[in-house]
Amino acid sequence: MNNKWNRKNALWMLLYAALYAVVTAAVCVTGSIHPIFFVCYQITAGLLLSPIIILAFRRIQAPGAAVCLFLGMLLLLFIINDAVMWHVVPLIVITVLAEAVRGMTKYSWSGDTIAAVLMSFSSFGYYGQIWFNRAYTYECAVEEMPAGYGDTLMSVSPAWTFPVVVIIGIIMSILISNVFMKKQKAIEKPKS
Repeated sequence: MNNKWNRKNALWMLLYAALYAVVTAAVCVTGSIHPIFFVCYQITAGLLLSPIIILAFRRIQAPGAAVCLFLGMLLLLFIINDAVMWHVVPLIVITVLAEAVRGMTKYSWSGDTIAAVLMSFSSFGYYGQIWFNRAYTYECAVEEMPAGYGDTLMSVSPAWTFPVVVIIGIIMSILISNVFMKKQKAIEKPKS
């Protein structure tokens, strides 16, 4: 497989960017089911986004793959009128870090795994506010969600849950990425 930029791989990246944006939105929608799902966005993202990200990164082993995923997400944020600093700045940071890691590791399996973990943080602008902007999060929850949602959200998100959710999300992303990389490696392996 040619893992550089060409027309076919660019079309694949458009598909991956669209999937990345849509699945990130789906991760965020799970928060409407129950506040615990809102608190656990990073875990859900690690499970659902990692396969898309790792397949995109293995398809393009050159600069720009993370940027394409970012652009898909940014387009979605503009479409849903949610392209605010809380959402865009974390996306820029994770994209720059992912591109840097991939480049420094010469697009290796381990570099792609680390970059996939980073890119799985696409919904950080949403759930990070639970711990870093609590009053605003509570206010929005009371305004936008059913009665009692805001109080439940605050009760299921004490400060200690933030590192726990992030660590479990990272572990999930690593595990899922490795499963998909092994499948990809088996496909790429020449038949004897």
